[in-house]
Amino acid sequence: MSAPKQAMVLAAGLGLRMRPITDHTPKPLVKVADRTLLDHCLDRLKDAGVEKVVVNTHHLADQVADHLKFRRDLQIVVSHEAELLETGGGVKKALAHFGGQPFYVANADVLWLNGPTDALNRLAMEWRSDDMDALLLLHSTVEAYGYSGPGDFLVDPLGKLTRRPEREVAPYVFTGVEILNPRALEGTPDGAFSLNVVFDRAVEAGRLYGIVHDGEWFDIGTPHGLDQAETYMAQRFPGVRRR
Repeated sequence: MSAPKQAMVLAAGLGLRMRPITDHTPKPLVKVADRTLLDHCLDRLKDAGVEKVVVNTHHLADQVADHLKFRRDLQIVVSHEAELLETGGGVKKALAHFGGQPFYVANADVLWLNGPTDALNRLAMEWRSDDMDALLLLHSTVEAYGYSGPGDFLVDPLGKLTRRPEREVAPYVFTGVEILNPRALEGTPDGAFSLNVVFDRAVEAGRLYGIVHDGEWFDIGTPHGLDQAETYMAQRFPGVRRR
């Protein structure tokens, strides 16, 4: 298939681990290398040919919505959640905007830099709608900036994913970036639920796949992760002002 022209950015979270920064600033508007995380994400989507983006909001929603008014290079739809719906519920609420076509999903609290090939275009090239419910962008667990968890997935030679065995470390962590098939949401709960519900069902059906990112990836869920990202970006792009 051709690369998706639509995407959803998950920007509704409370940012509890980022406090006190997020007491007054929504996490998507936290800056790295003098640009908000949300704009970094939208820039990557625009560069990959995306034309329409749905952004969900909840915490300090007015700030996010006001910020988005300045983006003239994308068609942006705000999907406000009066009650937080988590990742799965937020995507399900917005499904009508995608016309039944596969679309990118990206978390607003991560930052990725492309390797030799644009990461989103790599996902599009590997996407097979008949075989996949979701295609996840993964990163090496031990090489991820700001991440200290045990990883998420194992990958077989064909790219099919299985969950990390209990009490073990998995080689790959989910980056928060993927292509999602709308039909994967069929039969999911109403209200709030995690996209992990979708992933677990896809694993059982043999329809969850992944590719490994060949660039840098930063988990910016905590002040420590933010500092790591800022330090790296300042070294790589010395002319960019830090926050």
